[in-house]
This record gives sequence, C-alpha cells and structure tokens, in this order.
Amino acid sequence: MFTAEVKSRIGEDIAIMVRPDNHPWNYLCECGDAAAITVKEFQNANAIFISHTHIDHFVNFDSVIRHQLGIQRRVIICGPKGLAKQVQSRIISYSWNLIQEGAISYEIRELIIENTIDVYELEPPTWELKKLETINGNMLFQEKNFQVTGILLDHKIPTLAYKFQEHDTVKIDITASGFKGGRWVKELKDAFEQDHSDKIIAIEDQEFKANELFHLLHIQKGDTVGVIMDHAANAENHAKIKAHFSNSRKVFVESFYKDEDKEQAEINYHSYASMSGKIMKESEIQEPVPVHFSRKYKEEDVAQLISEFNDALANLSVS
Repeated sequence: MFTAEVKSRIGEDIAIMVRPDNHPWNYLCECGDAAAITVKEFQNANAIFISHTHIDHFVNFDSVIRHQLGIQRRVIICGPKGLAKQVQSRIISYSWNLIQEGAISYEIRELIIENTIDVYELEPPTWELKKLETINGNMLFQEKNFQVTGILLDHKIPTLAYKFQEHDTVKIDITASGFKGGRWVKELKDAFEQDHSDKIIAIEDQEFKANELFHLLHIQKGDTVGVIMDHAANAENHAKIKAHFSNSRKVFVESFYKDEDKEQAEINYHSYASMSGKIMKESEIQEPVPVHFSRKYKEEDVAQLISEFNDALANLSVS
C-alpha cells in the first residue's frame, strides 16, 4: 500500500509526498510549498517527480538541493523534455568550490515524447550534463515492489501525469493451512508464480504437491496512486487520463478554477473543479482528491471548488 498526502498548505504551490509501506524511502511529487516537508523527508526522497516547470511546481527545487547535499547517493528526477538543463541551471547558479565528489548525484529522466525517455546525469563538482541513454517506454522509475509510469498531457506545454503502481502479490492464509509458517510458504508461493504445480512442498514431516496447497493462496492486487497536475480540460487529455488511470485507488487531480471561471480555465489550459470531478468519476477512481487551486481564491472559494468537484462525482451534470 501507498500512503500519499498533500504536504503544501491550501492556497500555496503544490507538493505531494508518496510513501510505500515497509520501504526505506519516500517520493516527492512537485516542488511547490515545502512548509510541511521536514529535512529528513527531503533527505529520504529517493526520486522526485515534476509535472512541468512552471514556477508553482518547481519553485522549491532549491530546498531539495539544499537538504540532499552530502547524502552520498543517487537521486532520480523525472519530468518532461528540457528538465535536465533546467535542473542543471538551478544547480550551477550557486558556487561549488567546497563540494566534494560523491556528495550527491542526480539522474534526470525526461519523457520527451510518448514512450521515449532520455536519461542524463549530473554530478559535482562540475555539474556537467551527461546524456547516458535513451529508453523505450513510459516507465520512469522502478523499485522491487512498484513502478511509476507517466503520460504527457497538454497544458500549452507538455506536462507529465504520474501513476505509482504496486505489483500484485501472492498472499497465504496460514490459519486455514493448519501449519506454522516457515520456509515452505516461500516455496509454495514460488511454485505458484512459476506454475510448478507438481513441486513437492515439505511441511512438518509431511509432503504435498504444490497444487494441493494452491487453494491457500490468493492474489492481492497492487495499490495505485496517481498525480495529475495542470492540463487543459479537453477530449484528448481526458482520453489519456481515462486510459492510464482507470480503476486506480487514489488520484490527486488539479481543480484549478471554479465553474464560473471556466472560460479562464480554457484560456490558460487548466481544468476546472467540476470537470476534474467528472473525469475522476468516468475513470472510476476510488478515492479522487481535488488539489492545486488557483491562488486567487479565498478560503470560502476553495470550499466551493471542492463542492463543485464532489457534485460532479455524484453524477450531477457537467457541461
């Protein structure tokens, strides 16, 4: 399972933290308001996911740099085309005569077009930008138990929407087996995953064919968290969102404008609250979360934004 929470204050620039269960690292989505992010959380960020580099999504990247100096490991930064040079520009705007090699290294992965990722490297003290490779596909990050994929949306510039997908896992009902846990549990799961139904499983001086015990197993579907930031409320973007995020558990989605400001949303290639709710409903998202409201709104306006979003989820009409 993932724990995901908004770390920015309402009315401030967006930042979201994703934490997998039983995992040593966390994952930062967007570099907006950092007031609720601790130094330790910055240091434990194993990867950073940027949708695009408008100031409200990238303004606090310097906080990442500041707190990660000296952690002596490699950190992944993902985003759209051009991000690598922008990261480099932010870094080299400072003087680095006292930094040592190995203090930190960054690997930047740009989804330049659908299903094509360019990979770069930045390391002190020179911070020279080196291209490492080009990868086919849209998998921007992978760990043992989960992966992160991305799709490009139109915000008058390309923006990246991210999906954290936990791998399905095989679980066992130990109580129903009548035995104590032990090495045999792993052997049984391995036999199930590798379709070795005749493998002999030894349990407490008894032997069974693996398929005699398969009834104790079940597949637990992996958790899913999505982050969909700035995008025009148009048919092409909506089709991509529904295709990529359908049936996800939790999705954070920008709801920048109130319905009465729909025309402004269209001019600025943003979504508006009720349309974001409608797309979440059509995508069958279990826990949709409206976020990233325009800073022009006051607290009571934000309440209206959330209400319009929730009304759309309740199947009320959206034009």
